[in-house]
Amino acid sequence: MDAVDLGVNLFVALFALVDPIGNIPIFAAATAGASMRQRLSVSALICIFIVIFLCFFFFTGLGLLQFFGISLAAFRIAGGILLLLLGLDMTREDFLKMFADPDAVKDAANDKGYARRRFQRLVVPFAMPLLIGPGAISTIIIQAGEAEKVGPAGQAAGVVAIVAAGFATFVCFTLTGPISRLLGEIGMAIIVRVLGLILCALAIQFILAGLSEAIPGMFSS
Repeated sequence: MDAVDLGVNLFVALFALVDPIGNIPIFAAATAGASMRQRLSVSALICIFIVIFLCFFFFTGLGLLQFFGISLAAFRIAGGILLLLLGLDMTREDFLKMFADPDAVKDAANDKGYARRRFQRLVVPFAMPLLIGPGAISTIIIQAGEAEKVGPAGQAAGVVAIVAAGFATFVCFTLTGPISRLLGEIGMAIIVRVLGLILCALAIQFILAGLSEAIPGMFSS
């Protein structure tokens, strides 16, 4: 595998795992009432966080987990539990209200203040582990090992792929306004609940995968 193949494969995998298109309804609910400029500011902060966090794990992830004595299996289980809790919350009737921001109008002239408050609120559980989950981090760590075999060009390709995935996520979130207006409140609520059910199933899959790694033979594939 050369650097180009590694970069392309990593970008495709990250875009599929982060799934910004599928998460547009949740981002719309989280930024309801915000202006276009405010929404773009929040999106930019989230995507910058995604790029920095993934790059951090790309270079230090495996060593960091080994330093703390944390296995990938344990990481999958912990991430699965967080995803399960988030999925259960998404199926509740008041989930969208949980993200409501009554100060959006008041902060219309203070875009940076709004973006900072929304970003702090959305780091967990939206940015992590919904966008950056166990699958994305595991993929980053695995591809980091492949990049070391390729050399500096492989590491550079990995960073480019991460930045490209973050930029693609930002572009997708810029479409939040038109999509939310098209679906309306009822449509958004329905989609969020359906995604919540899917997320619960995905969380169970992560937990089972982690348990199967931690206890070989306990679960059949």
